[in-house]
Amino acid sequence: MENKTIWKNDKEHSRLGFTVTHMMINDIVGQFTNFDLTVTNSKADFSDASFELSAETNSIFTSSEGRDEDLRGPNFFDVEKYPTLHFKSTAIRESSKNNYKVAGNLSMHGFTKEIIVDFLYRGTMLNPNSKKITSGFQVLATLKRSDFKVGLILPFDGLKDDVLIKMDGEFPQE
Repeated sequence: MENKTIWKNDKEHSRLGFTVTHMMINDIVGQFTNFDLTVTNSKADFSDASFELSAETNSIFTSSEGRDEDLRGPNFFDVEKYPTLHFKSTAIRESSKNNYKVAGNLSMHGFTKEIIVDFLYRGTMLNPNSKKITSGFQVLATLKRSDFKVGLILPFDGLKDDVLIKMDGEFPQE
């Protein structure tokens, strides 16, 4: 049996962000400030990695208190009813050196859908501060809000359906 290695995001050096076009003329960026991503692998190049992500929807932050409250409400994330979003990988395949396509199920706002994310392994080194072996990862994906019934009732047709997701992080070995 192969030895599995577990990596968990360093909260001070990780970000789960998103970008959506507003009024078709401006990109609004935000993030979930409270999330956990665990990566498990047995191969040094992460070609057999599996992923599990959980984010608290109440931790959404866009630098606008009014917008954040709206996003937490029933028309968007409905955080009282759906306090977390969750992703669990089901497959991984290499697309080029250190770049992978990861399939998995994303559950958000009461809906679960299979999505494909781009995963970039950025390297591993000894963190001189923590003295822990640490790997760097980046994840990119584009989702459709409508697939998860998020933000469908708006007073104007000014929010793009496509949302770019970007996660960057440092992951110490457990």
